[in-house]
Amino acid sequence: MHKESAGRPRLRNQFREAIRVRHYSYRTEKTYWYWIRYFIRFHKMRHPAEMAEREVSLFLTWLATSRNVAAATQNQALNALVFLYRHVIHQPLGEVENISRAKRPAKLPVVLSHSEALSVIERLPEPHRLIISLIYGSGMRVTEVARLRIKDIDFNNKTITVRDGKGGKDRTTLLPEPLSPVLTRIIKATTSRINKTPTQKRTPVSMPSALSRKYPFANISSQWHWIFPSSSICQDRDGDWVRHHIHVSAVQKTVRQAVRETGINKPATSHTFRHSFATQLLLNGTDIRTVQELLGHSDLNTTQIYTHVLGQGFAGVMSPLDRG
Repeated sequence: MHKESAGRPRLRNQFREAIRVRHYSYRTEKTYWYWIRYFIRFHKMRHPAEMAEREVSLFLTWLATSRNVAAATQNQALNALVFLYRHVIHQPLGEVENISRAKRPAKLPVVLSHSEALSVIERLPEPHRLIISLIYGSGMRVTEVARLRIKDIDFNNKTITVRDGKGGKDRTTLLPEPLSPVLTRIIKATTSRINKTPTQKRTPVSMPSALSRKYPFANISSQWHWIFPSSSICQDRDGDWVRHHIHVSAVQKTVRQAVRETGINKPATSHTFRHSFATQLLLNGTDIRTVQELLGHSDLNTTQIYTHVLGQGFAGVMSPLDRG
């Protein structure tokens, strides 16, 4: 048996050091460790160094066939184990063969009409109303809106900079003109409050670890403050007390309730407003590559699914009943 028991602090500390030195997000760190622990428990607490491709294949197959996980979830588990073996165990996995792949069903995204989107938004309390309005008006993901900082809003150019989006990419998207007044009020009020507070009494906001070292006082400046801060403070992964941004689960719960109240018979979520943003732009004649850029899609095929939602895949084709 390996001298180091599975799941004990030593392996976790090695993993934590490996993932933080590579500046992965805290969310990814927690997700990867979840799948590593799951893998170890599945193999009855054997140490990962005692296992290799065969055990990884068995685990991934079990997730697909017995746990019925989605394809994206199975890939997430594989990514976690690839990271573990490459950067922690230092025994990179070879070809992981004979995996029963979770099937990725071909589903069209749920979208709302403009009137349906507004009817849901009108039923939301603040700040959730503003958050969902930003998603519908700019195409951001709910996590991207939650992570907005004051410095990311450019009123002069009417743009929003999305930092560290999906895939770790930055991009620029639209700042909806109707939302400028309320965002201006929030930013002015926050900036005034912070500037009136003595430096030593300010509550720091959570920061990416690399930036916190490069700019040691940024976490108490107004520019780095969250647009949508959490109401309470918490400990970051270094054990420091900081203020994080609003938790997206609260937003998602409020949206589900608002959808039920409208009576809209669609399984709409906060992400539905991002889909609706894309379809509304295409309906208004926006070039699909512009939509791709605003959404932050690396592959145009991902964006093209919205043309199928609009029925553009059947352009020029008439139903027999249309002929009267």
